[in-house]
Amino acid sequence: MCEPILILVDADACPVKDEVFRVTARYAVKTIVVSNAYMMLPKDANIERVVVDQGLDVADDWIAERARPGVIVVTNDVPLAHRAVTARAEAIAPNGKAFTDASIGMTLAMRDLMTDLRSAGEITGGPRPFSKADRSAFLQALDAAIVRLKREGHPTEQSGA
Repeated sequence: MCEPILILVDADACPVKDEVFRVTARYAVKTIVVSNAYMMLPKDANIERVVVDQGLDVADDWIAERARPGVIVVTNDVPLAHRAVTARAEAIAPNGKAFTDASIGMTLAMRDLMTDLRSAGEITGGPRPFSKADRSAFLQALDAAIVRLKREGHPTEQSGA
């Protein structure tokens, strides 16, 4: 039997927490919200809060240590997404982009290039604003990941985990 589906949210700067909570309720999927500070969460038996110590990558390390097949990691952090994909977990960005074996190498390389260009003063603009279309794409990607994992035999809490 496969491990139950679990959603791990890298929550400190996550703009789609409410969307995750709606999907959690719809599918009865256990969800752990990981952050460096206390945050209010809905009262739902499937939603758990984990507050980690302050420090660089502490939340990322906590999440990466629990990444496995059947886990969906919600993050905008490319190195964390890489660690999740390496552990055979699903990784989805808040804009709905799925990080995969095929895409993660190029995504890491592009991130490193942009970091180098910014440090050299070449780029002054930031990312485009988060949009309704991004939110919708995220919901579709999260829903598709759960359906795919259920098809692969990963149960939800509701279906017998």
